[in-house]
Amino acid sequence: MRNVILLCAVALVVAAPAAAAGVNSADVQKPEDVMPGAQLDKLFAELKRERNEKAAERISHRIWAEWGESGSASIDLMMEWSQKAIEAKKFDVALDFLDQVTTMKPDFAEGWNRRATVHFMMDNYAKSMVDIEHTLELEPRHFGALSGMAQILKSRGRKELALHAYERVLEIYPMMRSAQSEVATLSEDLAGEGI
Repeated sequence: MRNVILLCAVALVVAAPAAAAGVNSADVQKPEDVMPGAQLDKLFAELKRERNEKAAERISHRIWAEWGESGSASIDLMMEWSQKAIEAKKFDVALDFLDQVTTMKPDFAEGWNRRATVHFMMDNYAKSMVDIEHTLELEPRHFGALSGMAQILKSRGRKELALHAYERVLEIYPMMRSAQSEVATLSEDLAGEGI
């Protein structure tokens, strides 16, 4: 825990020069940020209409990039460190960073989603579901969180609920092949169980 506090202090020192110069990242607006959420709404509308799998995938990557922007240099740095810890399979370290992210910026959906992912990777499904619920409260269109929820439900034998979760994914991201495949498989399984 002391290391996390030390790393947070380092993050604040890194962000300090911009603040000292009078530059606040929240004051730097990109044209698409004039109306908060407008860019995401536009991307989600495109994603829903797109029928080319590769084009839809490119749109989904742009959505993930939007979700990843916290508006805080410190949070962004902790998210980066958490990703490196995940890649190194140091899940406890990743959770330390993500606990700080969700505490410091509780309205940042991607912090909750990333923490849900780490809990999922550690087979802590109950904790993952709690974080998925937080994610979906903040961003109901989060197809990544919905997919994670569906995977957990399926692994727990809750096929009907998993099917509904995957169907929600496809309402948002119709060309997601993995969700399409899961809907087909679960539908067949449930039809077979009903015979």
